[in-house]
This record gives sequence, structure tokens and C-alpha cells, in this order.
Amino acid sequence: MDDETRRAVETARRQLPDDIDPRRVVFGFDGYLDRVREVVADRTDPTSYERLPRLSDFRDRLDRSVEAGSSLSYEWLEDGRRTGGHTCHLSRAFGTWAFSPTLVGMYGDPVHETFEREFGEYDLHSIGEPGVTDAVEFDDGKLMLTEIGDTMTLDWAGLDDRFGHDRLVERLGGAALLGVGYWSETPRLPSVLSGLRERWADIEDPPETVLVDPGDVRKLDADRLRSGREAIGELGDVTDVVVSANRAETDVLADAYDGEADRDFAAAAATVFDAVDRPGSSATASTVRSSSPPTTPTASQCRPSRSPS
Repeated sequence: MDDETRRAVETARRQLPDDIDPRRVVFGFDGYLDRVREVVADRTDPTSYERLPRLSDFRDRLDRSVEAGSSLSYEWLEDGRRTGGHTCHLSRAFGTWAFSPTLVGMYGDPVHETFEREFGEYDLHSIGEPGVTDAVEFDDGKLMLTEIGDTMTLDWAGLDDRFGHDRLVERLGGAALLGVGYWSETPRLPSVLSGLRERWADIEDPPETVLVDPGDVRKLDADRLRSGREAIGELGDVTDVVVSANRAETDVLADAYDGEADRDFAAAAATVFDAVDRPGSSATASTVRSSSPPTTPTASQCRPSRSPS
């Protein structure tokens, strides 16, 4: 952990309340089944092998294969299965804090046993098939190989077909938080944000905060990122919108919104903040419930990098 991240974590700790009042929270609209993998470096016999420890070792072998113009073959082993994605990660965390999560996402029809086992006690609603990720884990990082699933085609009209706008409005009533992600895996997510803006007045006691997690926005082109900025700003007219992005994501967003430049992290965060902070809006970027651009990184800016799993 570098000094910048350490300061951000300490700031977050100081901002935590002494007591938490558990309430309902709503998360949408993804879902992933992760197959945890490890790569075999050397096998000595049918039951004994050495694991490839570092992602950099994987890269080195790949580079040597490319230089030699040869194919590369790896053996990998499955080391368990788990749930992943925005809805699962946040429900797991908030459930630990005694909140009551509602999950609306891609969990299969019928719901896959892995999701049912972990989240069956919550308000769980499946609207499609989950993505499947082979999460190859190393000591210094992960290699994620993903089939996205039905989130790739989800938009506001599709959400009505699969779940119902009126039903969503009812579920949002009285909730403290709505979390939405990942934009990178749901390219039409801005249409969902725009639809929520149109129906916000219909929600009885709407969420105080909407958390938008863009995910690995390097997968989205600059035009799509710029069009999505408008949807975020418009939703920020009616509620507090927080865009949570790690360092790499913040850099990509800053380049898309204000042109490519050599920025440090704080400058990139301020650029994104300004881009989504419409007059009269309470939308913020890479910061937490702030009314001015951050001069130093906050906890959400410096949270560890994560992927769909």
C-alpha cells in the first residue's frame, strides 16, 4: 500500500460513523459465476506440480512464445467457485453489516445454486443468465477471462421486460442506497440511469444515494463515455450520485471528458468531477458526497483495483 492509498484509507476510517443504522439497499444489474483457477508451472507426476506464482511469469512465457513464433500451452486447475460482480460483492459486504440487500441481476433461470446458497436469504431476483469468469489467480494479480452473459444487452426497456419498471420503483421505495454496475459490462447502462431519472418522482422515499460503478471503462470508447456522462449528471439533479472509480478508470474517464493529458491522480479525479458536476446537480466523481473537487484522493479514489469478479 503506497502513502497516497494509506492516507485515503485513514480518511475513510475517520469518516465512518460510530453506529450504523441497517436499512434496505438495492443492487443491480449483473451477476457472475467465477471459476477460480491456478496455472501449473511444472508437473512432476499425476499428483504433484508446481504452481506458476506470478502474473509476470505468465507474461514472460507469453513473450518468449511470441518472439519464437510458437504456440503456447498451459495446464490450469480449478480451485473452487464463487459468485462475483457488482451486485454480489456489495450484497456480501452490506449483508455483513446487517443491511437487507435486494439483488436484481443475472443469476440464471432457475437461479444457479451458487447464488441461491449465498444470497437466498435476501430479496433475490434473476433477470437473465450470469456471466462466467475463469479467474486465474497469481500472487501479484489476476487474469480474468470472461463471458459477459445477459448484462451485455440490458437496457431500460429490457429491464422493464425482464423485471418491470413499476416493480423496480416499488423496491427502491425506502431503500437507503441503490448501487448500479458495471458500465463496462453493460454498455447501455446510461439508458437505465436516464430511465431512473424519469421515474424518480414516482418512488416513495427514494434512495439517498446512487452509487455508479463504471468498471473497466477501457472497454468503452470515448464517445460512449461522453454520452453516459449526461445520464449521470441528469440523475444527479434529483439525488446524490457517486461515481466510484479506481486510478486506471479515473484516468480513462478524464481523457474521454477533457482530452488526453499527463495528469496526476488528483488532477484526473478533479477533471472527472467537473465533467459530471452539472449546475444544481449533486453528482460527484471519484469522491464521496463532496461539494467541491477533491484536492487529495479519497477512499473511493484509492480503493484497490477490481474486475467483474
